[in-house]
Amino acid sequence: MTDPRPTPAEDPYAAGMEVRREVLSDAHVDRAEAKKNAFTEDFQELITRYAWGSIWTRPGLPRTTRSAITLTAMIAGGYWEELEMHIRAALRNGMTADEIKEVFLQAAIYCSVPAANVAFGIGQRVIAEELGGD
Repeated sequence: MTDPRPTPAEDPYAAGMEVRREVLSDAHVDRAEAKKNAFTEDFQELITRYAWGSIWTRPGLPRTTRSAITLTAMIAGGYWEELEMHIRAALRNGMTADEIKEVFLQAAIYCSVPAANVAFGIGQRVIAEELGGD
């Protein structure tokens, strides 16, 4: 039996939308789609087709590794709203709170202690919301 889902080569947008929903959640993607207008539509298509359909679908790295890379990039750039979203995605992709902590500790060395300090604050809140506890 063959897999009926489109491959990235066949339809990178459809494959990207599927991965985007798996990683970010249907609720997140539905909110982004609902806010889409003539000004943002091309951008939403770009990230779905290329980030999610061409990069996140590649077989070379597991999603947990892709999440770790993305978390580091968000910390390095100071993209705090995106970091929050990608912490949730990392948990959805199978990263543990301890693995996320290790990414943040390494980011303290390579990105800056102040950036990691902000990341730890965001991570503490998001992980508590997603997993419970403190």
